[in-house]
Amino acid sequence: MSETFLPFAKPSISRAAIDDVVACLESGWITTGPRVAQFTDALQEYLGAPYVLPLASATAGLHLTLIAMGIKPGDEVITTPMTFAATLNTIVLAGAKPVLVDIDPNTLNMDLNQLEDVITDQTRVIMPVHFAGLPVDLDYLYEIADRHELRVIEDAAHAIGTEYKGQRIGKRGDTQVFSFHPNKNMTTGEGGCVATHDEELARKIGLLRFHGIDRESWNRYGKSGNQDYEIVLPGYKYNMMDIQAAIGLHQLKELEQFLVRREELANRYQVALIDCPQWTLPSQPGYAHRHAWHLYTPLINEHAAKMNRDEFMNAMKEKNIGTGLHYRAVHLYPYYRERFGFKEGDFPHAENVGNRIVSLPLYPAMTDADHDRVLDVMYNIFK
Repeated sequence: MSETFLPFAKPSISRAAIDDVVACLESGWITTGPRVAQFTDALQEYLGAPYVLPLASATAGLHLTLIAMGIKPGDEVITTPMTFAATLNTIVLAGAKPVLVDIDPNTLNMDLNQLEDVITDQTRVIMPVHFAGLPVDLDYLYEIADRHELRVIEDAAHAIGTEYKGQRIGKRGDTQVFSFHPNKNMTTGEGGCVATHDEELARKIGLLRFHGIDRESWNRYGKSGNQDYEIVLPGYKYNMMDIQAAIGLHQLKELEQFLVRREELANRYQVALIDCPQWTLPSQPGYAHRHAWHLYTPLINEHAAKMNRDEFMNAMKEKNIGTGLHYRAVHLYPYYRERFGFKEGDFPHAENVGNRIVSLPLYPAMTDADHDRVLDVMYNIFK
């Protein structure tokens, strides 16, 4: 086949970012240092959060936040089955029990109307996911959380740049965790951050992310630093490197143009596929918001399409078009079935979506011609 493979996601790394990574390598300071400090300040300004802690991944952020909140065996954390496994994995690694709430089939976010049905005396945290970059109804969420005196960790892995009622995710609320994985709206290679309004929580996460040492290496090994330190608690190795932050500083400057292009491409899909019976397209809630369009995820209608999701993905691959699967309903993976007794039928909306959802190609460097190529292949597959 003459046409090259078109992936479903691809990071846009500028020449300036590459040059800064080279400068970082040549400087001799490649682990946590001055660029991480600069990136921290830039993220605080962008998100509007008083405390931001860059980390090795969003998974690290979820894990550390749960630990810093004092989650322990016997506690329960409420989340959604329509998410990447890291959301539930970190709950288990913190010693708690994941409790699931089915999704709203229109937004694919947690159905907040079912949330209070599963709150118990053991519930400590609500962990919603802003799926694909569409914000959860935060007013409703925090009204419930405040009434039951529960902490909230917003899994914002998809949601850098997402806005709710005119404010970016991170500006308000309790605590948010963002991802900078290569397929996200901005990247640091691997990486993530925690944003919080809780000063004590930020202090604990700051200690936990690097062995429980009370002084970061940049403050110990620099010319004016003191190499002495104390271990104040047993911590982890979840710190971000300057190499990553060097990329992130440039990505953050370009994020707005990335978001604009993603929205253009998503709207192109919406217009082109609106009359295709093979698809149920993403829908929007009534409250004011800005969708970050981390993913564009229609649902295949098998009867009209005369094929299932997996067959469609294989057909696209044969035509050199990449697609993604985000996500299968996580409660149906073997570990969660066996450990917590989840079964088919427990969360019917998530299961239905998990069987039909597909991520179509969407990334800032994607041209209109690339987009037309995807659509042409789709039209041809469905004749």
